[in-house]
Amino acid sequence: MRKNDERRFFSITLVIIVIGLCLMGLSKYYNRDNNGISGPLLPKEDELTTQQEPPKPIEKEKVYVNVYFIGQNANKEEVYKAVNREYDETIDGSKIKFAINSLISGPKSAEKAKGVYTEIPPATKVISINETSAEVIINLNSAFEQGGGTESLYKRLYQLIKTAKRNTTKPVYLYIDGSKAEVIGGEGIMITQPLNENSLDG
Repeated sequence: MRKNDERRFFSITLVIIVIGLCLMGLSKYYNRDNNGISGPLLPKEDELTTQQEPPKPIEKEKVYVNVYFIGQNANKEEVYKAVNREYDETIDGSKIKFAINSLISGPKSAEKAKGVYTEIPPATKVISINETSAEVIINLNSAFEQGGGTESLYKRLYQLIKTAKRNTTKPVYLYIDGSKAEVIGGEGIMITQPLNENSLDG
């Protein structure tokens, strides 16, 4: 009987040890919160995975073109003023096209408020701007050369020349109503082409 009792005692002790080990293992996966509700152990705060924010799109660098109008310098002298316009290639394609269209459209209200104006007649329209790998042809309607007198004609031509040459390295030619311009306006201003700073010296 003693041997049987010893075996029974040993078996019971072994079972208790096994149950104790199992309970210790389970305690690693479960904890008890303040309300006494059991639940799985949560990762430590610094181990919690956070959803990564999507990468911010890279802002495209702004590009500007120079458009020449007329204004005054610090000495109240009349000068050709280069106005920066933010270039939007989705509107007019190349820089030269965007710049010429901006020139013909005239100064904006904020620019006018600073004393900037244009000698290009408001009825002037861009018929076409044809650009190839070799040259640029600017075709304007005849309103460009009408009215204002000789001085005004010179000023509007220089506005066009300066704007064109600032925004392309290609040769630029001026056409009026589809014909290459050789004489501008009723005053008969001679113009040599391609356009450059000396085009009106002849």
